[in-house]
Amino acid sequence: MRIAVGQLRVARDPQENLKRIEDLTVQAAGARARLLLLPEGLISRDAQDPDATRAGAQDPDGPFVSELLEISRRHGMALAGTVHLKHGDKVVNAFLVADRGALAARYDKLHLYDAFNDKESDKVTAGDDYPPVVEIDGVRLGLVTCYDLRFPEHSRHLALNGAQVLLVSAAWVRGSLKEHHWMTLCTARALDNTAYVVASGEISERNVGLSCVVDPMGRVISAAAETEDLIVADLEPQRVADVRAKLPVLANARFAPPTLQPYPTSTPNEKE
Repeated sequence: MRIAVGQLRVARDPQENLKRIEDLTVQAAGARARLLLLPEGLISRDAQDPDATRAGAQDPDGPFVSELLEISRRHGMALAGTVHLKHGDKVVNAFLVADRGALAARYDKLHLYDAFNDKESDKVTAGDDYPPVVEIDGVRLGLVTCYDLRFPEHSRHLALNGAQVLLVSAAWVRGSLKEHHWMTLCTARALDNTAYVVASGEISERNVGLSCVVDPMGRVISAAAETEDLIVADLEPQRVADVRAKLPVLANARFAPPTLQPYPTSTPNEKE
């Protein structure tokens, strides 16, 4: 599977963001990518106004998600990234995977960013279920949203349920050593699960960008810096199988994984 990662500055205006997403989709399709991964919080963001994301939240069937599905259909692409959806007096941070116009998966962020003097839980309601592993063209993808990356049991649970690729949609906040944390964690999650990590980061005065693709041996095979960009990489399921054969950390684990509620694994075809 050829995958593209879009690194963009999310604007306050949802229509501006949709135009940028369409432009990136056209570029990704031109590069023959099958899936375009986008960063966290795609509907609305303002680095100078921390309430902009909640204020811009829409309904699940609102105009932003509807147009996102339409872009996916129009270009025959899979699109993945997170949007904030209305949920009572708060919102949920929903990681959506759209494939050729249909919603293939949704995951509501579990681990809210209540760290480094931030408190996401003041505005966002945490999800209740672990994300599904969604299959596209025979490749199994697990979903990780930003702060989830710091919780190894999250990614391990996905790997044990068949994920070959971890898709990370993020808006990683700047700060002392934070760029180091980001790259270290992306590499660690690839190594400790012998899986590809494909990570898209929003770029702004607040967030670091640094989108990357890391292979199952922890090697960065494609990366962006601190500007808007589109990077492309080829993911090979056989590479995952080969690495897991010679580095069988999943099979060799002596401790049982944490007790978690089971979550469904599905493909779009199984839902039809």
